[in-house]
Amino acid sequence: MQEKGSSLVHLLVIVLSLTAFAFAIAAERRRSTGTLTIEEVTNRTYCVYKSDVATGYGVGAFLFLLSSESLLMGVTKCMCFGRPLIPGGNRAWTIIYFVSSWMTFIVAEACLIAGAKNNAYHTKYRNMLLADNFSCESLRKGVFIAGAVFVVGTMVLNVYYYMYFSKATAQPAHKTNRASSTIGMSGRV
Repeated sequence: MQEKGSSLVHLLVIVLSLTAFAFAIAAERRRSTGTLTIEEVTNRTYCVYKSDVATGYGVGAFLFLLSSESLLMGVTKCMCFGRPLIPGGNRAWTIIYFVSSWMTFIVAEACLIAGAKNNAYHTKYRNMLLADNFSCESLRKGVFIAGAVFVVGTMVLNVYYYMYFSKATAQPAHKTNRASSTIGMSGRV
C-alpha cells in the first residue's frame, strides 16, 4: 500500500461526492412550487405543482453520497477491522477525520432525504371556506443547499481520512529489540 493511498479510491470518492453535490444543487434549483387554483365545477381550491423532479434529484444525491461513503468504509474496513493502525500522529488524525466525516455525512444525508421527502409532500384539496388562509406547501429554500455544503465537507474529510488511514497502516510496526531476556529463565549447566 502506498503512503498516500490508492489514487483510484481517491478519484472514486471525489467523483461520487461531486455527483451528489451536483444533484443537490439541481434539486435546489428545481424545487416544486405550487399555485392556488379554483376548480370551477365544485368550487374547491387546490394546488397545482410544477414538476416534482427535485425529489428525484434529492434521492439521487442521497444515493451517490451513500455509495461514496460505503466505498470508502469498505476499502478501509470501517477502521475497525483489518490491519491495526500504528500509534502516533497519523492514527490520531485518522480517528479525528473518521469521526468528523461520519458526523458531516449524517447531517448531509438527513438534509438530502428530508428535502426530498418534504418536496414530495403536496397539499391536495381544501374546502372553499378555508381558502382565505390557504397556501400551497413548498420546501423552504436552502435545504438542499445545506445538504450540498455538507456533501462537500464530507468529501474533503473523507479524502483526508483515507490519506491518513493509508499512512497509519503503511508504516512498519515497531518491534522492540531486547537483549537476551533470559535472566533467571534458563538454567546454565
